[in-house]
Amino acid sequence: MSTLIEGSWDAARGIAKKSFTALPSHNIAVSAGINRVLASDVHALCDLPTYATSAMDGYAVAGSGPWKIIGEVKAGMPMKSALKAGDAVGIATGAVIPDGTFGIIRWEKAQVDEKVLTGQAIENQDIRPAAHECKAGDLLIKAGTKLNPAMIGLLAAAGLDTIDVVRKPRVALLLLGDEIQLTGVPSRGLVRDALGPQLPGWLEKMGCETISSIYISDELDLVVNAARQACASADIVITTGGTAAGPRDYLHNALAEIGADILVDTVAVRPGHPMLLARTQTSAIFGLPGNPQSAIVALISLGQPVIDAMLGENRDDLPTVITRDELTAPADFTRLIIGNLVDGQFVVEEYLGSAMLRGLAHSTGFAVVVKTLTAPGESVRWLSLP
Repeated sequence: MSTLIEGSWDAARGIAKKSFTALPSHNIAVSAGINRVLASDVHALCDLPTYATSAMDGYAVAGSGPWKIIGEVKAGMPMKSALKAGDAVGIATGAVIPDGTFGIIRWEKAQVDEKVLTGQAIENQDIRPAAHECKAGDLLIKAGTKLNPAMIGLLAAAGLDTIDVVRKPRVALLLLGDEIQLTGVPSRGLVRDALGPQLPGWLEKMGCETISSIYISDELDLVVNAARQACASADIVITTGGTAAGPRDYLHNALAEIGADILVDTVAVRPGHPMLLARTQTSAIFGLPGNPQSAIVALISLGQPVIDAMLGENRDDLPTVITRDELTAPADFTRLIIGNLVDGQFVVEEYLGSAMLRGLAHSTGFAVVVKTLTAPGESVRWLSLP
């Protein structure tokens, strides 16, 4: 198997997307489906509306007026008999239209004198016909769609109680390094861990479930044992740090020990250059750089395509936006610049350093810059944060 070494950012993302397939599906309640990805097409089980219903509070009338009010139809309590010419019944919004109805006179436009109704009736006025929105068997939502609340409501209205969704990828985090301090103000040359607390949140937004998170010293045998155990239970294993070739960077050796195939080894991108993607028979492995912003760039760059593939999610190509600022990129490198969209234009955020978090905390995505100089008013691709 060939390994992409120091390849382009786009080529690396292409390998990430093509190297993994959708996970198995399982059946869940429709109400639990928000932000889940459909595993199969979903069709309506009934017509929508299932019955002809009233669009307004008012009176259902038969024939021409004036009409005699003979009763009332409430929502969920259909009238058993048909209306006869000259009959009228009070009707609530959403109530089933009685057989024989000519039209609806809205409550505010009706004149009632004791039991006699007068007003203007137009044929089929304010009647929602059965199957006006869809018929039983119609395709409602395609496989690969991430469900939003409105979709959940549509599926429930169409008679579905359960749906098949792709199982969430299970993620194990291996946080490497001897310099990490877990609580309090850092001292004695240590640095406060910023990745352990934030990675589960990013992964949840991306559709994953974090099942474990452990801290490991920079010792080869410890990294090997942790990686082997993580691969036994997780669909995705994420490591932080150790992706370069320094004297205490053991990830490459550990991957060789567990028989992992490296698919991408460093990418021509700034920040995030020493990112890595590997695979075992059971798991994908993301090697994220240790610097916080670089780590998130790597997660979005290589992790998002893999996660999308595992979820079977259909994602469009990156959109383009106009930049308000002059942007630069190193020759033969892609540069991801943190920032925001303001009035439809990309604006660079402050604090761009790969070890910085302040810019990331106040941004919504990255401009993907491939030219050595991009002038204001030119277009760049936009990579949204989850």
